[in-house]
Amino acid sequence: MIEVKPVEQDMEALVSRVFLKAIDLLGGFSKLVEYRTLTWLPSLVRACYTVILREEYLKTEQEIAERVGLTGQTVRNILRADPTVTMEKIKRLEDLVEEERKEMKVHTAGGLAKLAYKLIKEGHEESKVFIEYCERIAHALDIPWAYITLRRLKGVDFPIGSAEDIKEKLMGVYIKGRPAEEVIAELEYPVKNPAELLHKVKENLKMHGIE
Repeated sequence: MIEVKPVEQDMEALVSRVFLKAIDLLGGFSKLVEYRTLTWLPSLVRACYTVILREEYLKTEQEIAERVGLTGQTVRNILRADPTVTMEKIKRLEDLVEEERKEMKVHTAGGLAKLAYKLIKEGHEESKVFIEYCERIAHALDIPWAYITLRRLKGVDFPIGSAEDIKEKLMGVYIKGRPAEEVIAELEYPVKNPAELLHKVKENLKMHGIE
């Protein structure tokens, strides 16, 4: 048998998804700004890379340490972190801020990254932070239909199981001259996240000869 391994060029996208999910679990960027804990971000990014390199690419602790720029012991602590304990800490966010204001501890970052990774793999996408991220990109690239679609879908939980789940929210929206209800009815479901939705809509437009 030939073992098919993930292509490492996809790693950045997965790290971004896991990182944004972890931010979502903390209450979003606005919550980090409120508590003045943006200093947590570097530790969280390194933890996300560590978890993904181990789970997706089967890298050894030493390989991960060299890749991410951490000590072997730090990598080991991240991988041994208990997501359940971290979840309890998040519920008491004010206490966590007091304890780890300057920098998020290794065990906390590791537990949060592992929890975020697990949720992403189970299909629980970044319905809050990620949709805002995609929305800003759509606006910056001047793609009106994408921007309006994402604005209408704020508050929607991903994955989306069928067109009926979002049909009402997209009433009155036109995508390149076509009613959004018609477009989404032709898509394949489930749709895992906002980025996948936009991709499927774009492919649908191409199929109809609309650029």
